[in-house]
Amino acid sequence: MSFVCGISGESTEDPVVSPVSGHIFDRRLIVKYIAENGTDPISHAELKEDALVSLKSGGTGAAPRNVAGTSIPSLLKMLQDEWDTVMLNSFSLRQQLQIARQELSHSLYQHDAACRVIARLSKELTAAREALSTLKPQAAARVDDEVSIDEAEDQQGLSEAILARLEEKSKSLTADRKQRGKNLPEGLAKSEELAELKQTASHTGIHSTGTPGLTALDIKGNLSLTGGIDKTVVLYDYEKEQVVQTFRGHNKKINAVVLHPDTKTAISASADSHIRVWSSDDAVSKTIIDVHQAPVTDISLNASGDYILSASDDSFWAFSDIRTGKSLCKVSVEAGSNIAVQSIEFHPDGLIFGTGAADAVVKIWDLKNQTIAAAFPGHTAAVRSIAFSENGYYLATGSEDGEVKLWDLRKLKNLKTFSNEEKQPINSLSFDMTGTFLGIGGQKVQVLHVKSWSEVVSLSDHSGPVTGIRFGENARSLVTCSLDKSLRVFSI
Repeated sequence: MSFVCGISGESTEDPVVSPVSGHIFDRRLIVKYIAENGTDPISHAELKEDALVSLKSGGTGAAPRNVAGTSIPSLLKMLQDEWDTVMLNSFSLRQQLQIARQELSHSLYQHDAACRVIARLSKELTAAREALSTLKPQAAARVDDEVSIDEAEDQQGLSEAILARLEEKSKSLTADRKQRGKNLPEGLAKSEELAELKQTASHTGIHSTGTPGLTALDIKGNLSLTGGIDKTVVLYDYEKEQVVQTFRGHNKKINAVVLHPDTKTAISASADSHIRVWSSDDAVSKTIIDVHQAPVTDISLNASGDYILSASDDSFWAFSDIRTGKSLCKVSVEAGSNIAVQSIEFHPDGLIFGTGAADAVVKIWDLKNQTIAAAFPGHTAAVRSIAFSENGYYLATGSEDGEVKLWDLRKLKNLKTFSNEEKQPINSLSFDMTGTFLGIGGQKVQVLHVKSWSEVVSLSDHSGPVTGIRFGENARSLVTCSLDKSLRVFSI
């Protein structure tokens, strides 16, 4: 005797009865149904697997024969039906294949048409850019001839109070510098010790690993401030190996950074033409200085700690208040020209400063009168970096063709010239606090003894161009950054 399953309507192999509805099911099907729904399929009342009752039937237990397959005519009818089904399915598949081919052909045609349109638009864009480039020099000349009304209103000028404050600070610094110059610090590193300078730490996870390259560096004590191609500025404790704060807000790569002596304020300059002032307590900038019309290439903090100098590709330098974000003055390095200013640095006394430009001329400016006090021609390529010695007597400049020059500010002449073998750009220069040593950041790290103008040590640990270099206390350590994404510390 066979039973019919209440779910499939076919004969059961292992019949069971549901005590809830009284219907018979195949165990295999009812178990799956209970596992998914937990109810009886007929009455929909709650049902568990262990409540099913097995049924036993008499006979041999063999599966019942299909009535339709008990004669030859029936078998032929089954085979004919199966053949018809296969043929209908094959016809349906051929129709679907033809439709797919037509859709693919249409898609390929659309792709080809899109490529042609993109190529035409790219050609038109290139032509428009070329036409624009021919118009830019004329526009730049008009901008140099007269400052816009808005800019004139924004620039407040150097008031008597500001000038008096700068002069007072300058006198104080000059007196302190003369006092320090009488005796060198006892712990100052010697040339023999610096020659044994070794890498003691390498930090590669400070900035984004997806966008390689650190482009700017400044340090105060054990804190470093770095800027990168990833558009972020990071305040980092390299002794504790801990990120203090990450500043985000710039839209393009960072070109220069300054860490304020209070170690709580950070200043950054970017290719997005903005200068931002940050506080270590907040990741959002508290002041934005918008004075330039092109990428800001370099910045330098005045000794008073309240004012910042900035240089830009727009051929102007500017003097601004970091507390209010207002520009106090903005001056073109050469009237009627469009010479990019690539480096700028305050003299230690804070009343004069130097600029290096794309025309390869180094200029010394009087901040009070905003006029050129001296000019040093001599480089044959754009001046990328500039640094004053702490004693106030010497100026070091580095150019794009790998040449470093030392200038005497008293005699207004070039004293010595150093050229690297690679002829690669000099990206960063830095004197130690005594002016005894000069650090050079180019294709590698180099340290010169200023008086003898001889190389003390050369370090090739970085795998990319060195973009920042700073001395630690008493020149007993050196901190560098590079486009290889690393911040490295070298110590005696």
